[in-house]
Amino acid sequence: MIPYADFLYFGVLLYVVVPTLILGLAGRLSRRWILIASVAMLAIQYGGRLRIEPEIEIREIWIVAGYALFQWMVALSFLRLRSRTSRWPFHAALFLALLPLAAAKYVPLIAPNLRLGFLGISYVTFRSLDVIFCIQDGLISSLPPAQFLAYLFFFATVSAGPIDRYRRFDADWKHRRTREEFLQDLDGALHRIFTGFFYSFIVAAMIRQYWLDVAAAERGWAGMLSYIYAYSFHLFFDFAGYSAFAVGLSYLLGIHTPENFDRPFLAANIRDFWNRWHITLSWWLRDHVYMRFVMAAKKGRWFKSRYLPSYLGLLLAFGLMGLWHGTTPNYVLYGLYHGVLLSAYEAFSRWNTRRKLWGDGRLWRAAGVVTTFAGTAGTGGSFDGTEPSSQKKIVEAIQTLLQEKQP
Repeated sequence: MIPYADFLYFGVLLYVVVPTLILGLAGRLSRRWILIASVAMLAIQYGGRLRIEPEIEIREIWIVAGYALFQWMVALSFLRLRSRTSRWPFHAALFLALLPLAAAKYVPLIAPNLRLGFLGISYVTFRSLDVIFCIQDGLISSLPPAQFLAYLFFFATVSAGPIDRYRRFDADWKHRRTREEFLQDLDGALHRIFTGFFYSFIVAAMIRQYWLDVAAAERGWAGMLSYIYAYSFHLFFDFAGYSAFAVGLSYLLGIHTPENFDRPFLAANIRDFWNRWHITLSWWLRDHVYMRFVMAAKKGRWFKSRYLPSYLGLLLAFGLMGLWHGTTPNYVLYGLYHGVLLSAYEAFSRWNTRRKLWGDGRLWRAAGVVTTFAGTAGTGGSFDGTEPSSQKKIVEAIQTLLQEKQP
């Protein structure tokens, strides 16, 4: 069962929501209930059978359970073996934490019938890696199994994010809410849940029916451009709706999951866009990939240029982001494309500080919004590498148009 995809899921969700409301209003909502609710919903979400080989089927929940146990053993082992003088335990922990995701994405390229992953494995892996980074930085001194598993597989965000951080989750996990605090969170939860219904089940559905599906059947450059913009709007409202559901349900349970979108199509430049679009992913990449690479490069004096580490760090971070979305070339190009855009914008901003070519007025901002939207339209990835991206269709459309022009 795919979370938030249809009304059947919301019907099942009532079995969690109703007791949560009763316990919250009574001031008795506890961590134990969050853990029980997560286990119950995970059993439902991953209750189906997964065909890992033509003749072999297994309950998907057992793959999830095995993954959870493996990640906890990796994190716990690293917590005990972490060394201030040697980095090999850190590198080994990173490799092992990434191994299941790599197997899920790359083994099918060799053995197409062999499936090893589950819905949400990309998001869960980034949470696992956040724990490894926190241990390396000395920010985690203990790792209770119940708390670790609740963070890793918090059912509200397991399939499509947002990507929470362990230390932020830890504060909410340990906090016992009063009845007044629960009522405040309930207000925020209702606002976000109704926003999710409006975005996903009304706006995104109408865009798909009356624009996206129509544009997909059109031929020529006009049809391709129409499809690009229709896909961009559909992806935003559908994905933002899923994120609103996840954040709203999290608030109901006392977990203040961070927001994932902030009007990205009003971004005035590409940097502003990534501060608004899939916020938790871009900040995760900034903190754990970009900043660590730049700091290591400057400390080790890897490059003579003072700006080259930043450019390469952006290409590395967003190249990995493309691979995180999927293994096909369109995803890799998608990540590198945004890395190039961010590097170019950083270089231009530095040059513009001296030359003052691009101004700060309303007209300049409007031009920036239009330019940014034109540059980012149609380049969005999927939620978890499980939905087809538009890039492949766009490439196929361009190839078709070019073939039609040949004599």
